[in-house]
Amino acid sequence: MSEPTEPSQLSRDLAAVEAAERDERIAELEAKLSRPSGVGVLPPLAAIACAVCVALLWSDRAELVYALSDQEPIELGAEGDYRFEAAANNRYVRIHGIPTAFGTYWQERAATFVAVGLRDTPVLVARVLLPSESWKPGDKAQRPDPRPFTVRGRLLSRDAAQKYEDAFAKHEAHGEVNPKWLLVAEARPGGDLGTSVWLGGLFAVALLNAWFFTRGVIAFVRARTAR
Repeated sequence: MSEPTEPSQLSRDLAAVEAAERDERIAELEAKLSRPSGVGVLPPLAAIACAVCVALLWSDRAELVYALSDQEPIELGAEGDYRFEAAANNRYVRIHGIPTAFGTYWQERAATFVAVGLRDTPVLVARVLLPSESWKPGDKAQRPDPRPFTVRGRLLSRDAAQKYEDAFAKHEAHGEVNPKWLLVAEARPGGDLGTSVWLGGLFAVALLNAWFFTRGVIAFVRARTAR
């Protein structure tokens, strides 16, 4: 039998070229697999977006805290048995009382509101007008409905209720009550759909961008380590 012949130089060169091409294709595939997905944002942009969302959440932290607070109201009592030692800023409360003869009125969006004091308490109640009441800008403020009532809502200290400072000042000057608290009637924790959607959206966007940032940093570290 004849001895097998050695492969020619040309065959060896072709095999080397094919092996090099194969290695190149494998390297390209590995690079594509290790590259971050096109879905998402670059880590610096993700970090900026996350920081903006956190800043907005921090600026609205009072709304966030109230939205997540206990939906069972704190009982502040009724005439002759008030329990203001239990009062806390930005909490949901319930109280019964007799309204003062003086009220301050204003319009907000399409609704008309009145702030009325509760006798023998340091509390103002901000509520929409009752059917028995009427007022429009330019009218003389009438006496609010004098019937005693029970009300639930969001209790705010005077410092936390700067929006209502005009009502505080007018009631303080009138002298029927010395207001230190304001109760926003019927404002339940999580009851404002618009606020809940806004805060939930900010939280979701912050989490999503935190994930994009973390994923981008991990991909960057892996790429540097593989070099």
